[in-house]
Amino acid sequence: QVQLVESGGRLVQPGGSLNLSCAASGSIFSISTMGWYRQAPGKQRELVAAITSGGSTNYADSVKGRFTISRDNAKNTVYLQMNSLKPEDTAVYYCNLRIGVYRDDWGQGTQVTVSS
Repeated sequence: QVQLVESGGRLVQPGGSLNLSCAASGSIFSISTMGWYRQAPGKQRELVAAITSGGSTNYADSVKGRFTISRDNAKNTVYLQMNSLKPEDTAVYYCNLRIGVYRDDWGQGTQVTVSS
């Protein structure tokens, strides 16, 4: 069983920055596609950003130019650098590990609140 532990969420003012981290257990991190999803109250969970094992990335239109996903395979960790935060970025952010149809693991989530 893969364990994913997110950290870094907190209250931040609009325009501020946060860097989320997700540490994975086990030995399959380097071959996994890692993603960050978020779920705001009353809304469906949505993809924020993803990075493949080869380093290719994709982003939701709403965060392009503001958020950056990266990974460190030596540390089994994926990051989400969030800049120019807006109140609409407020959500619980979840880390996801995926390998094709074989694995689909989720972290417990970390709360990000953007408010003045």
